[in-house]
Amino acid sequence: MDDIEMSLKRLASAVDALELAADRRMRHDEARATEQEEYALMQDDRSRLAVELDAAVDRSRALESANSEAAKRLAHAAQAIERILGRLEPEAKP
Repeated sequence: MDDIEMSLKRLASAVDALELAADRRMRHDEARATEQEEYALMQDDRSRLAVELDAAVDRSRALESANSEAAKRLAHAAQAIERILGRLEPEAKP
């Protein structure tokens, strides 16, 4: 009977070890799945942010171009006003 009891204890111990290993593996797999999901979410965020950054850079370039064009037009307008005022000044003096 001792041999049977000893074998049953060893079997129970082996079953416990197997259950622990299976539980550990299940937690590891769940953690890995969570990490993969988080990685996929980060990749999606990265892609979205890259698109938004490209759009922001394009808007910035368009604003810089519009600003430059406005500055040129203002400079031309200022020169035209100076020419007009320069023509009017001698006539304004008696």
